[in-house]
Amino acid sequence: MSSTSLPKYVLTLDRVLDAPLANVWRCWTESALMEQWFCPKPWSISDVRLDMRPGGECFFVMHGPDGERFENPGVFLAVEPQRRIVTTDAFLPGWIPSERAFMVADVLMEDAGDGKTHYVARAMHWSEEAMREHEQMGFHEGWGKTADQLEELAKSLT
Repeated sequence: MSSTSLPKYVLTLDRVLDAPLANVWRCWTESALMEQWFCPKPWSISDVRLDMRPGGECFFVMHGPDGERFENPGVFLAVEPQRRIVTTDAFLPGWIPSERAFMVADVLMEDAGDGKTHYVARAMHWSEEAMREHEQMGFHEGWGKTADQLEELAKSLT
């Protein structure tokens, strides 16, 4: 695969958030802040562990309104401060392969001027089937709502 190849099975959210880049970055990198926005309400997350370095742990527990509980273990593949975060559930800490690789999340952030942030979140999948499954789970609505929540929280930070 050449370095100019684009992923085949990708779902994308592309927005300009009305919040400064530094605040958006904080919301992604501080566990207590991440717990406030990362899932579309009434869902929530807890037990967030963020070891912000390639190979570092990225973990949280997702809770549903009817008592659902899903652990989400993974690792960071890339961390470029105030620019990019890449995570995957394909590996556990220590580069141990997970039982089911679902996606790689690639989040790009860029200062858009006037206290705004250009925000692009991509969910890249290994197969069309996995991408369609994610779409049917509500990718567009869910990731859109979380971006709204991210924007609201990031805007409120001082």
